[in-house]
Amino acid sequence: MRFSYEEFDLSDVRTFPLASRQSKTRVDDFGKPLTGTGPVAAFVDSLPDILAGADLKAVVRALGAAHRGDAGIVWGLGAHVIKTGVGPVLVDLMERGFVSAIATNGAGVIHDVELALVGHTSEDVDEALGPGRFGMAEETGRLLNDAINEGVGDGLGLGQAVLRFLASRPAKFARSSVLASAARLEIPVTVHVGVGTDIIHMHPSASGAAIGEGSLRDFRYFVSNVARLECGVYMNCGSAVVLPEVFLKAVALARNRGIALAELTTVNLDFIRQYRAQTNVVARPTVGSGRGYSLVGHHEIMIPLIAAALRNGA
Repeated sequence: MRFSYEEFDLSDVRTFPLASRQSKTRVDDFGKPLTGTGPVAAFVDSLPDILAGADLKAVVRALGAAHRGDAGIVWGLGAHVIKTGVGPVLVDLMERGFVSAIATNGAGVIHDVELALVGHTSEDVDEALGPGRFGMAEETGRLLNDAINEGVGDGLGLGQAVLRFLASRPAKFARSSVLASAARLEIPVTVHVGVGTDIIHMHPSASGAAIGEGSLRDFRYFVSNVARLECGVYMNCGSAVVLPEVFLKAVALARNRGIALAELTTVNLDFIRQYRAQTNVVARPTVGSGRGYSLVGHHEIMIPLIAAALRNGA
């Protein structure tokens, strides 16, 4: 039997209140930025100048130099980074001027917005998939799709649309939200989406036209951000495919316009080394000029460690 082109009927999709869902990540368990002048920088300085010890120290120095020289630091955040509880640490870095712009994927937006609204995220997929509840939190699908549809219709990028939505309503857990804080601090956020990869695409209100147009606008904004990274730093944290591919295209476009991106420092931080991140972030963009580093470790340890080292003036 041959199948035909037939759209799946979404008219009677069943949703449920987000607050009623059991989640694996809660803001009560989040980390806290280090205050004062602790011994962390001395600890980092004491590491061997060999292999990963030398790389970690070099990354801290590059971030410090970019901050002092106002050269720009762009953070690419995979969704897993948001779920590991480092939001308050990233917000602290944003407030201290170590974040010039943020790029993330659709899942990163979903987790961060859920955290801002209800203080928990990351449903149990194994438990929810069988009974057909996976991805069906009512507010997540309705509010985010409405924000994207309206914002893109008004000429905004996808990231701008979500930030406008968060800025327009009181969010109880805004201090733990990277995106709500970006809206407050006017730090640009771009969102890079694969259509069909995110739970909000399962809801009837999802618009392919708005998602595609908004994400394409964000790609062009992202290229402009990357093009400003002469002597700056690009941090790719927890994205194995989407952001490394987008970053490589942004570098290609910048150099196509004659922007050398000289002395660019790129960093991939993840708990395993992946081909695209190693190739498209660490290696290719820095050939002939610049430096690329690959740090292997858990985000919930490595990002607070780097942030604490930077607090001590590294």
